Formats: sequence, structure tokens, C-alpha cells
Amino acid sequence: MYLKCSLAALTAALLVVAAAPSTSAVEKKHLYFVANGPVDFWKLAEAGMKKAQAELPNYTMEMKYPEQSSVAIQNRLLDDLLANGAAGFLLSAVEPKTQTQELDKLAAHSLLVTTDSDALLSKRAFYLGSSNIEAGRQAAQILKKSMPNGGKCVAFAGQPGADNAVERLKGLSEGLKGTQITIDSTRSDEMDQARAQSNVADILTARKDVNCMIGVFAYNTPQIYLALQQAGRVGTVTVVGFDNDQGTLMGIKDGAVAGTVVQQPYQWGYLGYKYMAQYIDGDTSFIPANRQIIIPTQIIDKSNVDAFWSQLKVWLGKE
Repeated sequence: MYLKCSLAALTAALLVVAAAPSTSAVEKKHLYFVANGPVDFWKLAEAGMKKAQAELPNYTMEMKYPEQSSVAIQNRLLDDLLANGAAGFLLSAVEPKTQTQELDKLAAHSLLVTTDSDALLSKRAFYLGSSNIEAGRQAAQILKKSMPNGGKCVAFAGQPGADNAVERLKGLSEGLKGTQITIDSTRSDEMDQARAQSNVADILTARKDVNCMIGVFAYNTPQIYLALQQAGRVGTVTVVGFDNDQGTLMGIKDGAVAGTVVQQPYQWGYLGYKYMAQYIDGDTSFIPANRQIIIPTQIIDKSNVDAFWSQLKVWLGKE
């Protein structure tokens, strides 16, 4: 009888242990990188995230893309992730200033880190990314070198009112002071790539005085390049861009694009997650007084485009 009771007790205990979640599963915290739209620019950040994941097995890391670049859609995605128990967000907000209430809600319940475009009005823990003003100044350097006699530029942006676009154009204007190069206007496409290309085609038809085009968002420069090809105007317009879209790099190799200013989204993904884990574990010593960790931007032109392209392949695991 005693043996039967002991066996029954042991069986019950084993069933309880088997049904209980493992310690490692309970301890793992979910960290999310939420992009501002479904564009290829973020693939490098995703590659950086995968490296961080390999080094931090006690965390679960995921990259999330809103269906389109919309404040409402991104907010809904953030709400869903928060409801599912997100411990932290590395976020590129669509419109940081208008999303302050949403961002503060996230910050009240989880760790919030901004990237790509800061949200100074929010209660985010810190920002990790580029200085978009400095990136604009670097783009001005490319223009001054390529257009010593001056010219008239039109800029193209997905959302000209977004902080990163505003700051890039501000840096450009500052860098062009004292020159004969002017930025005539900025055309918006709301992150619609077909519209981005048609905007360029419209300018090529209507504005014969424009001899310079600036691609403010990552996909804008490739669309400028395509529109110039279709119009038979490659080489007649100086093109400067931002970021490292493959079409932009191909344009530099072909001599159609004077240069681009690249950010380091790979490092955003890698360092962003590493710092988030460090913060959650109680170490905030890495955060500077201004709560902005700036990852430098770099000018890419014909002199270094091949070396940079090789580095991209390494980051993306294609070499």
C-alpha cells in the first residue's frame, strides 16, 4: 500500500514538473525592432539583430514591419506587441512628434529606445542612430565637389515633415551656405515608390532649369536614377542621395550618382539590442548625458563604393 502511494505521489510530481514551463522560457524577455515601413533599408538592421541574438540567448529578438508607413498602422502594431508582453522596443517612429502619447505609453510599460529619427518630446530612454544634420552637411560636401559652378536642386522625400528629412535638409542648407547651389523645393511621395519615380519624371519634363536632384530617403535615389534612365538624361543632372540602396550604389558605379551618405543600420540593430539588454539588466553607464548615442555616417562615392559593397555582403552573410 505504501509503495503504491509513493509511486502515485512520484507520478503526480513528475506530471507537475512536465507541465510547468522551463526556467529559460520564463526568463526570456521579448525585444522588438519596429521599423517605420516595409522597405529594404531595414534588412541590414535585421542582420545586426541576428548577430546580437546569437550573443544574447536569454532574450528573444524580432524585427517587425508595419504593413505601410502609417502612424495609425504602426501604433496598432506597437499596441499589439505591448499587449503580448514586450520588454523593450527599438523604434523608428513614422512621425515622432505626433506619436508622443503613444511613445510615452510604451515607455511607461517597457523600455523604449528610438533610432533613425529621435523623439525628443517623448520619455524614451535614449536614442541610437545617426546625426541627420551632420549627414546633410556631408551630402552638401558631395554637391560642392560635383557642382563647383553652382546649380538648382530639387529634393525628393517620402515624408518631408519627418524629423530625419527635416534635419537632413537643414544640414544640406547649412553646408551649401556661401555657394551658388540652391535647393528649390522638396517633393513628397508618402513612401510610394511608383509616385517617387513619377515625381522625378514630372520635374524632368517641367523644369529644364533643374540640374541637381537629392534623394532624401533610401529608395528616392534609385527612383531618380531610373527616371533619368527612362528619360535619357543620365549625366545631365547631378544626383546625391542618402543610404545604401543597391540601386544607389549601382548608380555610383555607373557614374550616374555623384555620391551618397550612408548610415549604419547594421550597427543600430546590433548595438541597439546589446544596449537594451544591458539597460534591462541594470547597467545604464553607457548612456551619455544628452541621451543620444550617435553612430557616424559616411560618404560613399566612386572611390570607395566597391569596398563598401563588399562590406555589405559580409554583413548580410552573402560572402
